[in-house]
This record gives sequence, C-alpha cells and structure tokens, in this order.
Amino acid sequence: MENPTAPRSQLDFSASDRVIAAPGAGDGYWAGAPSAVGVDGAIYLAYRLRRPVYEGRGYANVVARSRDGVRFETVCTLLRDDLGCASLERPALARRPDGGWRIYLSLSTPGSKHWWVDALDADEPAGLATGRRVTVWPGDDATAVKDPVVLVDRAGRWHAWLCCHPLTEPGEEDRMTTRYAASADGLTWTEPEEVLAPPAAGWDRRGRRVTAVIPRPDGSVTGYYDGRADAGENWYERTGALHGRSVAGPLTPVSPAVAAQSPHGRHTLRYLSVVDLGDGTGRAYFEAASADGSNEIRTQLISLSNAG
Repeated sequence: MENPTAPRSQLDFSASDRVIAAPGAGDGYWAGAPSAVGVDGAIYLAYRLRRPVYEGRGYANVVARSRDGVRFETVCTLLRDDLGCASLERPALARRPDGGWRIYLSLSTPGSKHWWVDALDADEPAGLATGRRVTVWPGDDATAVKDPVVLVDRAGRWHAWLCCHPLTEPGEEDRMTTRYAASADGLTWTEPEEVLAPPAAGWDRRGRRVTAVIPRPDGSVTGYYDGRADAGENWYERTGALHGRSVAGPLTPVSPAVAAQSPHGRHTLRYLSVVDLGDGTGRAYFEAASADGSNEIRTQLISLSNAG
C-alpha cells in the first residue's frame, strides 16, 4: 500500500509502507529499532542496521531525515567499529531543550552478555557521529541496560524507559523488564525503578520492553511494548499496547492479546516509535519481518485518540 492517507485506529501491517529496507535478504539481516522525532515539519529517524551473528551483528546506527515521513535521506552514520563495542541495538534520538541534539546508543560489551548506554551530543543531527560522548547507564555485573526510550516533556524534564536484562543466571540473559528514570538534563538520572514486568503466563511471559510512550493532556500515557513468550522468541518479539496513570508508571497492558504482528516469518513486529503530528494523528515506525525473512522498517498513520 503506497502513502496511506487515513489514520487507522489500530496498528496494521497491511496499512503500512516500507521506509527502510534491510541490508540483505534472509533471517538476521535487519533494518530496525527505529526512534523517530518530529521537528519543524521534518521527521528525523534513528535506526539500527544488522547482519547475521556470523557476519557481525549490529554494525551501524543511522540518522536520517524526511519531509513526508516516508522517503528518508541519511544525515549521519555511527559505526560499531568506531565505538568500541561488539554490537549496536536500538538508539534513542532526542532534541535537547536548548535546540541541540542527542543520541543514546545501546552498546554491547565484547565477550559478554552485558550492554551499556552512551549519549552523544551535537548542535545538529549531522554532527552526532563525532559528538561529545558520555556514559549514561553503565549497567553492572548483574544487569545489562539497553534500548532506551527517551522523552523530553514541555517543561524540559527528561524521562526514560530502559530495557533491563538480568545477568545473574547463565543462559537466562534474554529475560527482560522495563525500568523508568527521570532527569533534569538527560545525563544524570534518578535510580531506575521497575514499571513493566512480565506476567506468569501469556504471550509476553518471558519479557516486556517498553518501546513507545505517548503522553495525554490529562497526565496519563498510552504506548506500546515488545513481548516474548520464551527464549526462542528472542529477536522475534511482537507488540502489545499499554497505558499508565503517569509517565512514572506503573504501566499496564491494555489487553492480554497481541496488538500487532507481521504476517511473515515468525511474525516479528517490534520497536515501535510514534511521532505526534499535532492533529490527533501520529506516524508510527516499527521493525517488522518481511516476506524474504529479513526485517525492515515500516510506517503507518495511526489515530492517537485510540493509541494504546
């Protein structure tokens, strides 16, 4: 379907357009983990490029720009080999209140299951690859930290939702929960507290990872999360909808059912990001399995009055 004009009340793969193709065909070739920001009539999209494990895993984060939300041009590329990590996962792109830009990078520690998050700052998106770099969430021996969702509210306060993986039991590191933290500057954060954990049973019993949070005028939030049922679904998550009384949570799934999945392969549809277009609609971006077994980034217009 080309250039959908009417927003849907629910996520629907068939109503979406491909915006970023995978770097190759077949399982393990992924363009995905998008993080989208709308600024001055343009949409900026940060995303991850990945090859199969035997070809190097996540090798780049890309920042791109679009005027129509569908056709993107690359602004800058951040390479794994320049960053001192084994692999890259989902970035988080943010416009700072002072007008500058920041990208949070999910970085894998070589030879381990550990992940940490660094932030790079620049005056413009094109400068992020060489921006000022600081470690924001180092993780530790017990916890891997990755895939942050970062929101700057109208008052200039920063909010983050972090995917946390326990490292205390070998072979069980794929388990995941989500923790929330707040900050005045986006660099020094409160101690993260759990706001979304997996249930004892269901399609998401192995882990829940917040992927998008959409504030509402009354202070509540809606949004989306990734879930998996078992270790075999690591990398093949599907999407659920959530809501909460405030950004600080707790967050609760809207229903026990999956909200969206791909019709292809193992039905992967994950890492949703939503740009509020200011007219009651949003443009959603997500990573989804394609017919050839790779993952691509797709976009869809959605009604924000029904999101979550």
